[in-house]
Amino acid sequence: MSPFTPLIGQPQAVELLTQAVAKQRLAPAYLFAGSAGVGRSVAALCFVEWIFSQTSTSTLNPDILHTRIHQRNHPDLLWVEPTYLHQGKLFSASEASAAGVKRKSPPLIRLEQVREIARFLSRSPLAAPRSVVVIEQAETMAESPANALLKTLEEPGQATLILLAPGVESLLSTLVSRCQRVPFYRLTTEAMAQVLQQSGYGEILQHPQVLQLAQGSPGAAIAHWQQLQEISPDLLQAIAQRPCSYRDALSLARQIDQTVEPEAQLWLIDYLQQSYWQQSLEHQNLFPAILPPLQQLEKAREYLRYNVQPRLVWEVTLMAMVT
Repeated sequence: MSPFTPLIGQPQAVELLTQAVAKQRLAPAYLFAGSAGVGRSVAALCFVEWIFSQTSTSTLNPDILHTRIHQRNHPDLLWVEPTYLHQGKLFSASEASAAGVKRKSPPLIRLEQVREIARFLSRSPLAAPRSVVVIEQAETMAESPANALLKTLEEPGQATLILLAPGVESLLSTLVSRCQRVPFYRLTTEAMAQVLQQSGYGEILQHPQVLQLAQGSPGAAIAHWQQLQEISPDLLQAIAQRPCSYRDALSLARQIDQTVEPEAQLWLIDYLQQSYWQQSLEHQNLFPAILPPLQQLEKAREYLRYNVQPRLVWEVTLMAMVT
């Protein structure tokens, strides 16, 4: 059985990575380029497992090797995720959620993490002749950590680095030039259905609005679905239509501010834009009238990203959308 069996709908990526191992031509660095949720992380796990199973000098049982890699606790694997900085400590998204850390801005790959990568690669591998580092959301690196990583890529030693990012345009060109690019594409409708069914999220297939938001990304579909469950059905019903009065607009703004977390408010904007756009497609006479609300919501997204007071943002936005 192919080690890439769990990866669905990415035949080109499978072929490139299979040939790299089969011909023992592993590159020092790879860029897995494509939208989030289309299988890049799954591919990285499969690739790492195959690298270690083909080259490992240890006597680990294959099942134990599989478990260690998928739990990301193999001694020669370092998996790096964007983090939040809170009271001098770094928290991944899951750690921040568990600790109740207030998240006002998106997580980042930070300079401290890139330095940790350098330290990790400075030691000899323990169970395999090669170390592997996987960097999720590499596009979140600012210039300083990106330049620090560049120095590591220039002399990686016996190691392979895998960067996950949306595309070459999201990274420094000097970083991209040192990576072998492996493209990942949005999935077909059939492949989407297969992944969602296997993941236990088949019910999403009955919600076309979630699938439209996902745009061929099973991971995005699951994330949208989970986010949808976190927001009050009453609120979703209330905002499905533009407010009819300033009083309604102010009431909705207050409800959103009090019940929806800041990051979820950004998702809510995507949901509203998709909802209004779908309404305009179903009723073509609404198309000219739908453009101003879409533009207002886009402005709201910008203000929220710049940490403008959320309630004020929603009050201004919804009052401008009153019919």
